[in-house]
Amino acid sequence: MSIIELLGGTVDKLRLQKILFLYSQRKSSAEYDFIPYKYGGYSFTAHADINAMLRSGILSEAGVQYSKKDTISYFSQIKEKDKALITSVVSEYGKMSNKALLRHTYLNFPFYAIRSDIAQDMLPGKLYQRIENAVPTVHGIIMFTIGYEGISLEKYLLKLIENGVKLLVDVRRNPLSMKFGFSKSLLQRYCHCVGIDYIHLPEVGIASEYRRNLESKEDYEHLFAFYRETTLNETRQTQIQILELLKKYQRIALTCFEADACRCHRSHLAEAIKNLPDFEYSVKHL
Repeated sequence: MSIIELLGGTVDKLRLQKILFLYSQRKSSAEYDFIPYKYGGYSFTAHADINAMLRSGILSEAGVQYSKKDTISYFSQIKEKDKALITSVVSEYGKMSNKALLRHTYLNFPFYAIRSDIAQDMLPGKLYQRIENAVPTVHGIIMFTIGYEGISLEKYLLKLIENGVKLLVDVRRNPLSMKFGFSKSLLQRYCHCVGIDYIHLPEVGIASEYRRNLESKEDYEHLFAFYRETTLNETRQTQIQILELLKKYQRIALTCFEADACRCHRSHLAEAIKNLPDFEYSVKHL
């Protein structure tokens, strides 16, 4: 809201995302993270917050613009160092045309333009090589595992993109989350937005009633021993299915909540798949 305020109260949607992106790149601990998208760096989380402000009446929307509707000065309420940073960014970029903003971000942050629909128009000829060079180089067939605990949706997606993951395998029994972007329907949508397929295999998850009151190392060891003896013995066909998906996509990721794979059933699932007769690939925990 402070950025919109300094831009005069009305701003193009694309311009807002780009200036917010440039601000976030300069801030050591930014409020938003970004992923490579159709027009460069984009934050799904920021977009969701904007939609919440539209619903509450703080902002209004008309065509390609947002307008601040209330009279509150949000800029006056933020920290002095943030005021200085926002003022600097708005002063430097606020009067640029949208095309100039896009070109600037593509030149200086080419990784975020690797999925852009207009990259070759913005950086024609040899300049486009910067974007091609920013595409992550990946080798080998790898089954990754990843948790979303403690990171934003965008940081999570960045890990997948940077490692060339082509399929996300959701191994939660109940794919619901209070954390933005990680319930099944939203996670599937956002994966598709960045070119990653999604599949949910609840049968290899652990029912929530077994995950209660996990406090000690022994509690986890008991849970995972039970998981190996029951679920993993009963889901061999699903494990074979995951292996076939790995062969097809070459780089897939098993996902659940916990950041530490050792405290999550996905590590035991990955080990079971690794022990299948024709598994000849690598396993890596992100």
